[in-house]
Amino acid sequence: MKNMKFTKSVAAGNDFIIIDNRRPGVQSRWPEAAKKLCDRRYGIGADGLLLMEKSSSADFKMRIFNSDGSEAEMCGNGSRCAALYAHAKKIALRQDMKIETMAGTLNANVQGENVKVKLTDPKDIQWNLCLMIHECPYKVSLANTGVPHVIHFVDDLEAVEVKKLGPKIRYHEEFSPHGANVDFVKIADRNKNRIAVRTYERGVEDETLACGTGAVASAIISAEAEKLVSPVTVETRSGEVLKVYFESQEGNFKNVYLEGKARLVYEGELLE
Repeated sequence: MKNMKFTKSVAAGNDFIIIDNRRPGVQSRWPEAAKKLCDRRYGIGADGLLLMEKSSSADFKMRIFNSDGSEAEMCGNGSRCAALYAHAKKIALRQDMKIETMAGTLNANVQGENVKVKLTDPKDIQWNLCLMIHECPYKVSLANTGVPHVIHFVDDLEAVEVKKLGPKIRYHEEFSPHGANVDFVKIADRNKNRIAVRTYERGVEDETLACGTGAVASAIISAEAEKLVSPVTVETRSGEVLKVYFESQEGNFKNVYLEGKARLVYEGELLE
């Protein structure tokens, strides 16, 4: 990886390292590279590594490696950072672009630092599951918004021990073998269709400051369970807000968009 250039990006507190991998043969051991580069003490530090690659069906292909080296199907905030990077670096020549991911093709629009991405339609939605954890029942719902998310409503978001309860749900046998991300959701203002979310992310194995696909999953589950309507405003742990737009009918969702600010923070070059 010596002399390889990178860009650090952030969206709602989710931070990523972006590497232009459109040239063949640059690097093959990306899982190991992700773990090294994302380390916050000995590396650059990030929630994940984004690779920009060539695509025959879209403006570019995005691959996402979590900080533990695992490859994810998709990343909502990561896709917004990738779109901003593609626009800045002229990889995509228009403000509207298509992004190929393992979860399907996404559509993105870049207006300055505001990036809006149309995600794939949510699937595999399951309502009112009951998980037994330490002999206590937890009522949750599940939605796959590119990656699987478990939604658990709480009254006091600050009191939730995310780092203790998150792994118990993430690794629960109900979601084996791959597990799921976990979102703890509070209805912040029903009249304004506003929710607050804290997320324990699979692959990062910790609470993150935001999660795009988690914001979407939380919004659509809240829409059905708590009668919220589009667009839903999502307060993230970073303090930034995201907007989730959707159409719904009888618990099915389509035309789902995630919108918010994204930034390219700095550029650098790897020395070793």
